[in-house]
Amino acid sequence: MQRRHLLALPLAMPFLSRAAQAQGTVPVVASFSILGDMVRQIGGERVALRVIAGPDVDAHSFQPRPADAEAVRGARLVVRNGLGFDAWLDRLVRSAGYRGPVATASEGITPRALEDSHGHNHGHAQDPHAWQDLRHGQSYVRTIAAALAAADPEGAEGYRMRAEAYLARLAALDGWVRQQIATVPEPRRQVVTSHDAFGYFAAAYGVRFLAPQGISTDSEPSAAEVARLIRLLKRQNITALFLENMANPATLRRLAAEAGVTVRGQLYADALSRPDGPAPDYEAMFRHNLGLLVPAMKGEG
Repeated sequence: MQRRHLLALPLAMPFLSRAAQAQGTVPVVASFSILGDMVRQIGGERVALRVIAGPDVDAHSFQPRPADAEAVRGARLVVRNGLGFDAWLDRLVRSAGYRGPVATASEGITPRALEDSHGHNHGHAQDPHAWQDLRHGQSYVRTIAAALAAADPEGAEGYRMRAEAYLARLAALDGWVRQQIATVPEPRRQVVTSHDAFGYFAAAYGVRFLAPQGISTDSEPSAAEVARLIRLLKRQNITALFLENMANPATLRRLAAEAGVTVRGQLYADALSRPDGPAPDYEAMFRHNLGLLVPAMKGEG
């Protein structure tokens, strides 16, 4: 987005902030849908939430609009992922002239270094998808709850109570995920997805993920990489092949056709579904993904 568009915005208090004040709630901006759900779970009705990159929106290459800058300007707290995932939000914050607190949900998490297709670690690229490990998701919750309490001390006790209940659910969900994965024989715990968004999931739960695209949905796989994946699919009889709601399906469909493998459905990695979809919140996203992954890895269906 061009800077002159932001400078042309009116300096009046944004609608979100006015409405929040009228209702006695705290205006909070979250960069994308998964963070937005976490803020909603912790903040409850006390928070007037604006999610910039909403459900089924690709946050990797998102282009903010003038209305987004207006929302940021009127916020009491801005929540971002960090690790390079939503760098556009940093530019938006500067352009909007926002001077309030910015909470980085991934703060304190040791980022996973990205490897190339041959398993080489070049030491300079970080994987931003830390929420794909539910233990990291719990760290996100603690960070967001602390930021909300600091921005709104009067609501601190409510944030603490809702965060504790949420953390308990996420811990139980983490245990359930591990139980589900344990039902799959180790040699069959291999999955091909559209782009490399499940590295933290792989490390946490013992599943190998392969992807023709890299870490960003903007990247394009090479012909050599696609050919390598086709050979691997055939040689190791991999039956778990999935699209993602944010990635271009063309490459994966071509790979599936050439390898003679059926695409088994759509996973949610970088964004939630709309409220009437299968992954409207962070917890539902894991349940939906596991419900597809486990039978596909087993070769069922």
